[in-house]
Parts: sequence; structure tokens; C-alpha cells
Amino acid sequence: MRIGIGFDAHPFVEGRPLKLGGVSVPHSRGLAGHSDGDALLHAVADALLGAAGRGTLGEHFPDGSDAWRGADSAVLLGRAAGLVGEAGFRVGNLDAVVIAEAPRLAPHAAAIRSRLAAILGIDASRVSVRATSSNGLGFAGRGEGVAAVAVALLEEL
Repeated sequence: MRIGIGFDAHPFVEGRPLKLGGVSVPHSRGLAGHSDGDALLHAVADALLGAAGRGTLGEHFPDGSDAWRGADSAVLLGRAAGLVGEAGFRVGNLDAVVIAEAPRLAPHAAAIRSRLAAILGIDASRVSVRATSSNGLGFAGRGEGVAAVAVALLEEL
């Protein structure tokens, strides 16, 4: 077995839809980023790549590349999961936390879990997604953006 941890953070920007965990979440602002800015999917991909020893998200999907400009982060995560399979592993389980003051994610948690499970090709019972605030501390606490942390357990095929 292998364990990986991933982290990502993006600031809010006007005029962009908010996507978290591959799900559109109603909010007045979206997340800045070279792709669609989905911090949760980026953290999950980072955890998978780290656990499999397959480098970083930036190595595989450089933010200077026009190929990934505005890309759906579900595609990036799907490709990262493919690299995990090529390395001889499968996802055993995934645990992720989104840190934000707003929007509230509880109403979207089930949809996010289902979407993550579908992208990774695993049962939703192997996926946990939670949200928390930082109690007013830091950029997330000031409502300036969103951070996400993910831990992935990989099992040998």
C-alpha cells in the first residue's frame, strides 16, 4: 500500500463559475486557475500522483501550456488516475477536506462524492469529502479563496 497527500488553493475571481469536486456549486464567484480552478480535484490528483511516485500535477499538466487552459479538472484527475494504474496501483480510498468560509458544501457533498468516485472508477463508499471553515483565519477565513487537502491510499493491483 502507498499513501499520498495533496494540497491545492485558488483565489476567488469574478465572472467565473465555481466548480468543486467536479460539481458546479452556486456561488457569486469562481476560482482562478489555468484550468477550471477546481482546487479539490487538483488536491486529489496531487495525492494520487504522490502516492504512486509519479511526480507532480504541474509536471503532467503545466500551467503554461495552452493545452490545459480552461481544461475541465475532471480530465486531469482521470489522467492522473490512469498514471496510478500504469504504476501498478488502484485507489483504495480517498479522504478530502475543503477549507472555505463560503459557500456551504454540505448540500453538495453527496454529488461531489459520487463525481469523484465516477472519475476514479471506485465505489462512492471509498470516498469521503468534508468541508470546514478556518474560523476567520487566513485567506480562506477572509473569504478570498478555497483550499483543499486530500489523502489517498493506493493498493497494488
